[in-house]
Amino acid sequence: MKPLRDTAKRLKLRLPMVAAALVWIALSPSPYGAGDAQEPARPKSVLALHLGGVDNQTNAIFDKNIQAALASAPAGSIEYYAEYLDSDRFAEERLRDYLRQKYGDHRIDVIITLARPTLNFLLKYRSDLFPNTPIVFHAGSRADLAKKDEANGVPVMVDFSGCPGDSPNSTAPNWVTCPWPPDFRKVLDWQWNEVVAPYWTEHARFAADHGVKIAVEMHPGFVAYSPETMLRLRSISGANVGCNYDPSHLFWQGIDPIAAVRVLGEAIFHVHAKDTQLYPTNMVRSGVLDTKPYTDERDRAWIFRTCGYGHGIEFWSELVSTLRMFGYDYAISIEHEDSLLSPGEGLTKAASFLNNIVVREQPAAAWWS
Repeated sequence: MKPLRDTAKRLKLRLPMVAAALVWIALSPSPYGAGDAQEPARPKSVLALHLGGVDNQTNAIFDKNIQAALASAPAGSIEYYAEYLDSDRFAEERLRDYLRQKYGDHRIDVIITLARPTLNFLLKYRSDLFPNTPIVFHAGSRADLAKKDEANGVPVMVDFSGCPGDSPNSTAPNWVTCPWPPDFRKVLDWQWNEVVAPYWTEHARFAADHGVKIAVEMHPGFVAYSPETMLRLRSISGANVGCNYDPSHLFWQGIDPIAAVRVLGEAIFHVHAKDTQLYPTNMVRSGVLDTKPYTDERDRAWIFRTCGYGHGIEFWSELVSTLRMFGYDYAISIEHEDSLLSPGEGLTKAASFLNNIVVREQPAAAWWS
């Protein structure tokens, strides 16, 4: 068994994506179809199925942060339930019967789970318990990815491009940031031609065979870190590999995030909502490649911030509008990496800030033209 701290760390990385998805689902139309238009408004019901007991620390962390994120929705609009697949206390059949009795007359709008055993349980008894309910499941491996069609999960998988070393014998990545001395160019050519291209050609083919798009986050330290390098990777991998657009990494590189949307266009598959605050007085000393710890906020040239704390409503409104202009119509996922705010407060503030900016309705015909 892996140490609990490793499980908690992985969970912390997943929480922003899941929390943002749940807020979006809670505020979206019902998945049951147009027939609901005649029904009075009712709270949306979210059911989390955990692996292990109610006292499990990982489950407690998840519940605390999810409920904090859901608190940004209008009061009374969401009902949250948590159940537990605890094999030490209950056999599968007993849990199935319990869930059938408890939720048989109660519509569940979405089910979330982060563990493969709980996903397998839901798929096994889905037709009996929740036949029309979508399942949100975080695919963390190829075995998980192969279950996408069964789970009705997210069809886009967020990834990084990776960064090879400088030779087949390297034990650490080697991120090349300039063309001179000439050895750097040789390393860069070897990385792309001998490692990146073969790996991503095969990786993208596997995803395409399972109907999944891969959204690569442009992140310094990896080979795809800018619009240019992202599009180079896409030209190698194929059309099912695109970008996880995160403006926070563009701000501190000096790349205009709005202009970058125009460059990337249809290659944007997923969007992270995360801000960056720049400190020019520190930047003149360290430059943008600041390797000090993220918690050294006073001395760093920049830090990640919750949406609205680095750039205001004018920037985020234009970003959302430009994304729509270039055909993006998918999730805007809040990612919390603000060292000055707790995860719960950061997610809640970001959701509240973006709630009045995100565009939900399709535009009407341009009657004035």
